[in-house]
Amino acid sequence: MKYFFLSLLLITLSSCAQNKRLVLGVENANEELKIALSKKSQHNVIDNNKLVIKDSATVIKIVEPILFDIYGKEKIEKQRPYEIYLLENYWVISGTLPENYVGGTFLIIIDARNSKIIKITHGK
Repeated sequence: MKYFFLSLLLITLSSCAQNKRLVLGVENANEELKIALSKKSQHNVIDNNKLVIKDSATVIKIVEPILFDIYGKEKIEKQRPYEIYLLENYWVISGTLPENYVGGTFLIIIDARNSKIIKITHGK
């Protein structure tokens, strides 16, 4: 029994050691931010030519949490189904309302090449 607990302890300790992660820290994050914001040439997947957000399902996963936070989840979900258009490398997404319903909907425009939000608004 004593050896069982000792074995169990060793297994637990070795599994904890395997979960250690290398953390680079806030200083490294700050340096990476400075480099990214500089004009220096650097490796970057985003080149503002290729689409990063390629489909409507992905763009909805990106914009819904933002819209939920600003306007409330219930208010945005009532505006489903959304109108979603990819126009000239920009996703233009707006809510819909039932026919004869009085009120406004959200509008969000996001650059499909780099995920930059261009506009967020809500009609009355």
